[in-house]
Parts: sequence; C-alpha cells; structure tokens
Amino acid sequence: MPEQKAIKNLQIPGVSPPSKSCSDPNCPWHGSLRVRGVLLEGIVEKFRAKGSAVVRHEYLYYERKYKRYEWRKTKKLVHVPECLDIKEGDKVVIGETKPLSKTIKFVILGKI
Repeated sequence: MPEQKAIKNLQIPGVSPPSKSCSDPNCPWHGSLRVRGVLLEGIVEKFRAKGSAVVRHEYLYYERKYKRYEWRKTKKLVHVPECLDIKEGDKVVIGETKPLSKTIKFVILGKI
C-alpha cells in the first residue's frame, strides 16, 4: 500500500489543495516542482499530449496611441497534474515554473 505524501501549502488565495494524491514529480502539491513568477487565470480549451493542456488567458491592454483599453488573449501550454480533475471549459489558476519542456512553462494549480 503506497504511503500518503504530505501536501505542500502553496498559500495561494482561492486555491485549495486536491483531495487525491499522486506520484507526479512535476506536481506542485505532491512533487518537487516550485511555483515562481506570475499567477494567471484562464480557461482550459483543450487537452494535448498526456499531462498537458492549452489554457486561454484574457487580459486588458492599454493602447497608448488611441488612449483606450482593449481585450487581448493568449494561449499557454500548461502541465496538468494527475491529482486534479480538470475538464475542458474549467476556469483555472496557473502558475509559472521552470521550463518543463520546450513550450510548457506553466502548471495548473487548481480550479476556481
């Protein structure tokens, strides 16, 4: 019977630790992956290869020439830990980490 790993306290407001346990080394809750840098909110658009997904992040941008704000959006490739139950269309919090691959530099921390 595998031992329960201790859950790290990430102290991120609005995000609670998952109830399931996992053995993923790139899990911010149960593994050794550190979250550093920016925290963003986004919507899961689709799942890619095993353990990765595409998250759409929308933000306000100030256009100096026209002195107006506009909505912009970008897509980020993220790592999905095994212990989180994430589906397409979920609103999630993602955190910046060390580069996990050529394009994946963010990890999903939890649902909102």
